[in-house]
Amino acid sequence: MATQTSRAVRIHQHGGPEQLRLEQVQVGEPGAGEIRIRHHAVGLNFIDVYHRTGLYPMTLPAQLGMEGAGIVEAVGEGVTHLQVGDRAAYASNPAGAYCDVRVMPAKCVCKLPDTISFETGAAMMLKGLTAQYLLKRTLPMGGLQAGDFVLFHAAAGGVGLIACQWAKALGLRLIATAGSEEKCQLARSNGAEYAINYVAEDFAARVKEITAGKGVKVVYDSVGKDTWDKSLDCLAPFGLMASFGNASGPVAPFSPGILGPKGSLYVTRQTLFTHIATREATQGMADDLFAVVASGEVKIHIAQRYALEDVQQAHRDLEARKTTGSTILTL
Repeated sequence: MATQTSRAVRIHQHGGPEQLRLEQVQVGEPGAGEIRIRHHAVGLNFIDVYHRTGLYPMTLPAQLGMEGAGIVEAVGEGVTHLQVGDRAAYASNPAGAYCDVRVMPAKCVCKLPDTISFETGAAMMLKGLTAQYLLKRTLPMGGLQAGDFVLFHAAAGGVGLIACQWAKALGLRLIATAGSEEKCQLARSNGAEYAINYVAEDFAARVKEITAGKGVKVVYDSVGKDTWDKSLDCLAPFGLMASFGNASGPVAPFSPGILGPKGSLYVTRQTLFTHIATREATQGMADDLFAVVASGEVKIHIAQRYALEDVQQAHRDLEARKTTGSTILTL
């Protein structure tokens, strides 16, 4: 079996950005159901921080990264939707995208349309597929119709800016929150009808004011601990609290009994990897994402680029909330 050497970012113990080490690893041939891909760019996501810190524990040593785009170099037995030489992009388990070359399962890897660049592909798959399952598959009772209010936290981030644009394309009235006036303006310029600086304002009171006291049908929340309690107060009766991240820390345990008096609310904790568990689901969601990006209704904002060897600084900036839009590692 032929092997080649690749640079890869790995951790040997959980901890801070200083645990990220650029090392040389051996990469072999793909087995059944696998491909080997040479990356042109790799996406940076908050789940990478959770893996590094151990909030989502990994078997160590571990290679990080969940998203990338590049050229298929080799195809294993049974893989029919990809061929050697194909442009491809993915958001996929297991982690390992922070590298030049890797062997990985093929089922979540999709052909990348020629109209979409490798950098855009690397910046949009995990975040764009997340926005897709939130707005199209994680829905309150009765679904969402044009004119409905939704609340989206951390709206100036990678998922948030995609969601702002996509929600507008769907006719939804998206209320954004962000941690500075500059980030609020970014959300507004990307389709949010309203934007609330939750550092300066009580976002729950402002949401009630915007919605004439009715509340929103759904709250999409990747912030976690800091926004949870007030988010419940933003919901209309039978509204849905959709948690999909923990940027400020995990949500504290709570009694389901509080959901009754607040309006018989629904609560869900979503993860992308449940949605893309099958080849068919992954491709269907990706086709939807590719179409809305190709149409120009959703533009992918790559606001930060770091060389692979600067990955420690990239993690520091992400955790310090210094980033907006999407961030990629270049190779």
